[in-house]
Amino acid sequence: MPKVTVRIPTPLRSFAAGEKERAIDAPTVGAAIRSLCDVHPGLRRHLFGADDRLRNFVSVFLNDDDIRNHEREATPLTDGDVVAIVPAIAGGAPAARRNRSARSTRTAARPVEPPMGVDELRRYSRHLLLPEVGLAGQRKLRGARVLIVGAGGLGSPAALYLAAAGVGTIGLVDFDAVDASNLQRQVLYATSDVGRPKLAAAAERLEGLNPGVRVVRHEHRLDRSNALEIVKAYDVVMDGTDNFPTRYLVNDASVLTGVPNVYGSIYRFEGQVSVFDARRGPCYRCLYPEPPPPDLVPSCAEAGVLGVLPGVVGILQATEALKILLGVGEPLVGRLLLYDALAMRFRELTLRKDPRCVLCSPHATQKGLIDYPAFCGVPAPGEATERDVPEILPEELRAALASNEPPLLVDVREPEERAISRIAGSVDIPNAEIAEHVDDLTRARSIVLFCRSGSRSADAARTLIELGFSNVRSLKGGINAWVTTVDRSMPVY
Repeated sequence: MPKVTVRIPTPLRSFAAGEKERAIDAPTVGAAIRSLCDVHPGLRRHLFGADDRLRNFVSVFLNDDDIRNHEREATPLTDGDVVAIVPAIAGGAPAARRNRSARSTRTAARPVEPPMGVDELRRYSRHLLLPEVGLAGQRKLRGARVLIVGAGGLGSPAALYLAAAGVGTIGLVDFDAVDASNLQRQVLYATSDVGRPKLAAAAERLEGLNPGVRVVRHEHRLDRSNALEIVKAYDVVMDGTDNFPTRYLVNDASVLTGVPNVYGSIYRFEGQVSVFDARRGPCYRCLYPEPPPPDLVPSCAEAGVLGVLPGVVGILQATEALKILLGVGEPLVGRLLLYDALAMRFRELTLRKDPRCVLCSPHATQKGLIDYPAFCGVPAPGEATERDVPEILPEELRAALASNEPPLLVDVREPEERAISRIAGSVDIPNAEIAEHVDDLTRARSIVLFCRSGSRSADAARTLIELGFSNVRSLKGGINAWVTTVDRSMPVY
């Protein structure tokens, strides 16, 4: 029986007792992954669907090549092979955020490029010394347009370096305001910017860095009603998103308009980078045909992220964008670059076009943009879903805790989060372990679960309801809502 190594990605290690990899004896890739699930049963629902087949949002690579290019789960193994599990990661805060009613500045027609002045020649002198750039290349950059979707952790370093490099027009899509928790990694912003619209602060910083750069602000949510019109006005679109609905939307708009998509994603200490250009290689759907259910993938707001990680990934994305604009080097088309900050190691995996891709294959069945929140199982802003669970407001919880029969209060967050804030009297049971504590919970007359913002506690409540509990509620808005309405002595994070 061949002995192989199965590598477990960071997002799934909490369901595998923290293991990074495991040696397994198995004849095929499918058998190896199933053996891993036998050792760590908590992995099974993340890797296999109800039909006992690998989920479509989980890619598996054998020695850095996608098993879909071989015999899929039946791909045979030999001694020393490495099986890598690569799930889709969103890498940011949840998709549902407050919207801002603001206008979008539309891009104008390209002007005729005038000769470069002395100040420009001095500013870009180090570029001009490069034969691969030179005066002609710098003029290309001045006439180029790059759209950055998401002015957050990834968009911040990318925008700064693209502006410094002299990219003439930088479009930014974002509708959020600067929060103090952004400053740990979103280097476009200063402490004095907290509370300001992100794009106002970003434009001020970029234009201060390089007055020759024009910043186009798209201060509204990117959706299927506007994505094609916005994306087609640019030469490159950079995916700095933090949620799956927008990630699939950016990919699909990229394919349909023929604009290359420079992809990046982050999670804790790891990142991914690629270039999806369906004219020359695969698209994002070739790698991940379907998104994971919302309750299976935590966001960076829930799982955390090392502040410098988006800096590294965002700069790699900016590098790829510049290569595409200049027409030099080898863009990451057909390649997925994995970065592990803790090991300080880069790995490269081979991607191929899926001949059955619904969007970019010769037999594509999707001809336009779709309802992305519905596709990803995420409610659109203001909508409810049939998966909703009973909730309790912070003020109602305060009154219930002060009553003669207070509920059992369960904190489903991770230990690191409890060091930031906690509600007195709560019991600590991480979301991933909630089903293991059924016997302890059955003695409670009523149960209230809470997490940071309400997502994980709702997931834990669904688990208990499916197990037969009827007296379960989730704290609406999580402990952050509790802090803002009940106890302001603790920080919002």
